[in-house]
Amino acid sequence: MTESDQRQRILIVDDTRENIDLLMELFRDEYRVSAATTPERALKLARSDQPPDIVLLDILMPGMNGYQVCATLKSDARTRNIPVVFVTAVSEVMDAAKGFDAGAVDYITKPFHPPVVKARVRLHLELRKKYQLLETYAFLDALTEVPNRRRFEQTLEDEWNRAQRQGDDLALLFFDVDYFKMFNDTYGHGQGDECLRRLATTASRTLRRSGDFLARYGGEEFVVILPRTDLEHARAAAETLSRAVDALALPHATSQVEPFVTISIGVVAGVPSTRLSPADLVAAADKALYAAKHAGRHRIVTTPLDSAAPAPV
Repeated sequence: MTESDQRQRILIVDDTRENIDLLMELFRDEYRVSAATTPERALKLARSDQPPDIVLLDILMPGMNGYQVCATLKSDARTRNIPVVFVTAVSEVMDAAKGFDAGAVDYITKPFHPPVVKARVRLHLELRKKYQLLETYAFLDALTEVPNRRRFEQTLEDEWNRAQRQGDDLALLFFDVDYFKMFNDTYGHGQGDECLRRLATTASRTLRRSGDFLARYGGEEFVVILPRTDLEHARAAAETLSRAVDALALPHATSQVEPFVTISIGVVAGVPSTRLSPADLVAAADKALYAAKHAGRHRIVTTPLDSAAPAPV
């Protein structure tokens, strides 16, 4: 990744080209700047794979106004944490106060006073950077450096809602280390920690599709979210993961299945329905993992999501 790719991103939303050009001229040397002249285009850019770090939003636009755009951004889990700064004429400053109710963090006035505009935007971008750093630490497992259970639960909620809206398949994998307690008893907890780190690294490298999400669920148990993945392809992903762990050939002399570290995997997949919740998906995957362990370990058990649904009354 180049240095320019690492610069923070600013999205300017204004239906007046002159205002866009003035703001782009102010920020283009220091930041990555994009622009939208319609609310619809602005929302699309904000929800993209490369979202902005701040949005400079004009209040008065045809169709959806700035307040409505801001409220829409704040109601979407993908964009709610992006700071919004309103761009307003001096005569509209009192109206800009309504923007704080919609979720804006600040406003700048037209005509622009460049030093003030740059200082305010720089302040909010610095705060954004610090917030993202704190968020990373809050949602990261310290041992394995993959997301923790708290981050998993938030991500699962978002993916569940998205899959439900779009009618997409959603898959969940639960896996853990076979006879891990015996591994710790034999090699010590330091080696046990190293084993978990190696597994997390291997899983991260194996599950490389955009959107695939790995987290440490607790202890020796990990969880994987696979968006837009049906049961057949989820099983294939689980088989690939199991082979990758086998290939590490980490010695496990006291395992009762192989002389090296192995994993058991529970897999569940299907299209989320209104009769189910993310908790049902988790419970089904956990149950499948238990079945894999009960059947002898070092194996994969799959189950369709609709089997977790309560019988219709």
